[in-house]
Formats: sequence, structure tokens, C-alpha cells
Amino acid sequence: MGHLRLRDRHLAHQPARAHVTTERRALKIVPARHYTRWAAAVAVTVLVAQFAHGLVTNPVWEWGVFSEYVLSETIVDAVWVTLQLTSYATVLGFVLGTVLAFMRLSRSPLLQTVAWTYIWIFRSIPMIVQLVFWFNLSALYERLGVGIPFGPVFWSVDSNSLIGTMGAAIIGLTLHQAAYAAEIVRGGVVAVDHGQLEAAAALGIPRLRQIRRIVLPQAMRAILPTAGNEIIGLLKGTSVVYVMAIGELFYQVQVIYGRNGRVIPLLLVATAWYVVLTSLLSIAQYYVERYFARGANRTPPPTPIQRARRFVRTLRTAASRRDQPVIPPKRMGDSR
Repeated sequence: MGHLRLRDRHLAHQPARAHVTTERRALKIVPARHYTRWAAAVAVTVLVAQFAHGLVTNPVWEWGVFSEYVLSETIVDAVWVTLQLTSYATVLGFVLGTVLAFMRLSRSPLLQTVAWTYIWIFRSIPMIVQLVFWFNLSALYERLGVGIPFGPVFWSVDSNSLIGTMGAAIIGLTLHQAAYAAEIVRGGVVAVDHGQLEAAAALGIPRLRQIRRIVLPQAMRAILPTAGNEIIGLLKGTSVVYVMAIGELFYQVQVIYGRNGRVIPLLLVATAWYVVLTSLLSIAQYYVERYFARGANRTPPPTPIQRARRFVRTLRTAASRRDQPVIPPKRMGDSR
């Protein structure tokens, strides 16, 4: 009886369902039209096309001069100097910045005060002022030596011969970068759950090993995006050392266009090199972030290279299937 009642209810609802389905089919489906989005896309396309047309047809760009200098020996050597300044300042700055970050996180009031004061001073003074100061260090200290504090000096050397112009630039960039790196590292360490340290301490893991094996690997996920931006900013900020007459990229470009008067194409040379270098740094940052995100994301999205390989593999598979002969299916009961 129960089965019969359920069947009767189902049959009773069938006409109503058929009526609703008929009404839905009678409705006219109108697709969404994004007129504003289409207008914005057209406007952007027109602007990009005009800019590209101006790059090609405007004679002021002087692409012949650009191609003459973009890979010249002078410019390539200047790019190498720029990379050296960036590399030294990045490594030394983040090493010193990490020390300052943990000094600020320590329980010692003296270490906290020293680290905070350092960060406050070097973030307050512009980079160009710091570079000029270190360049003129010999005016303040003619000789630098080693000896007993407030006592006799056992060994000394002329400050100009010890530091030099390149050394002064590296010192200035490093000390400036360390102040910002300290806050970046401190923010990443603070972002790690404190329970991780409590669990490590309960297991008897030494403090230094806790920092090296537990805190820093997790903090890197928060450190890397900001650190990548800071390194890219430092790469472009090395152009400030032109005040010290160091032959980096922007200084050499200035020297060349001051000699031949081709300002626009030479500035375009510097722009092209900065774009290439920052693009390479961005690619490196992407893969480093992907490496340290393994613990949080077990199935990371494919890289651009993996996507390209997958696309090529799909094309090859489709082409191989197209070349295979089509075999018609056998009919039922056909034994031949």
C-alpha cells in the first residue's frame, strides 16, 4: 500500500512539473551584455595601438642610435657594475637587517633600543645624503685604525685607500638597505604562530635551531613578496650613486648623451636594461616564493613553462589522433 501511495503522489505531481518545464522553455534567455567593459577594452586597445604606432613612426626615438648603444661595451660594463652594487647591498643588507630584526625581538632593552635607533636614523636620512657622507668620510676621519678603545692605536691606514669610491657606495647602500630589511624580516617572524616556538621549546630544540629550522622557513612566505619589491627598488636606486661618479648604468648613459646630445635614445637604452633586469628579478622571485610555499600549498599552480609544455603536448596529441584512421563500430550481431 505504501508503494502505491508514493506512486500516486508522483503521478499527481507530473502534470505540474511538465507545466513548469514548458513555462521555462517559453522564457527568452537574454545574455548579459557588458557595454562598459567593451567600451573600456576598445579605448585601451586604441591607446595601445597609438602608442605602438608612435614608437615605430616617431623619428625622435632614433632606434638606430638605440641599437648602436644598447649592447655596446660601455653600457654592458655599466650594467655589470649595477648588478654588483645590487648584489652586494642585497646580501649584506639582509644579513645585517636580519641581525637587527632579532635584536628588536630580543628581551634585552639595550639591544632593542640600539636596533630601533639604527632603523629610525637610516630610514630618516635620504639615500643620496648617506652616499655623499660616506664618499666624504676622509674629511671626518683621515685614518682608520685598530687599537685599544680610548687608548693607543696599533695599526692605521688612510681611509680613502681603505674604502675607495666603490666601497663607499656599497657601505652606503648596505646600511640604508639594512634598515628596511630589518622591518621586513621582523614582520615575517612576527607573522609565524607563537605556538610553533612553544612546541619546539617543549621538545627541547635549541633556540638557534628553532629560528633556523622552524621560524625562518615559515616566515619566508611573508618576507619574500616585500623583500622582492625592495630588491627591485634597490636595483633602480643604484642610479643614485651617479653623484659619486661611479660608472653604473645611469651614469654612463648621462656621460654618453652629454657627449653626443642623443638624450632620448640613450634614456631608452637605460630604460630597456632596467626593464630586462627587473623582469629577471621578478621571475626569480616567483620561483623562490613557489619553493617556500610548498608547505602551505601542496598542489601549486603550474608554472608558465609547465603550461607551455602542457599546451604543446595537447597539440601533439590532437595531431596524432587526427592522423589515425577512423574505424567504424561493428553492428550488433555482425560476426564478420
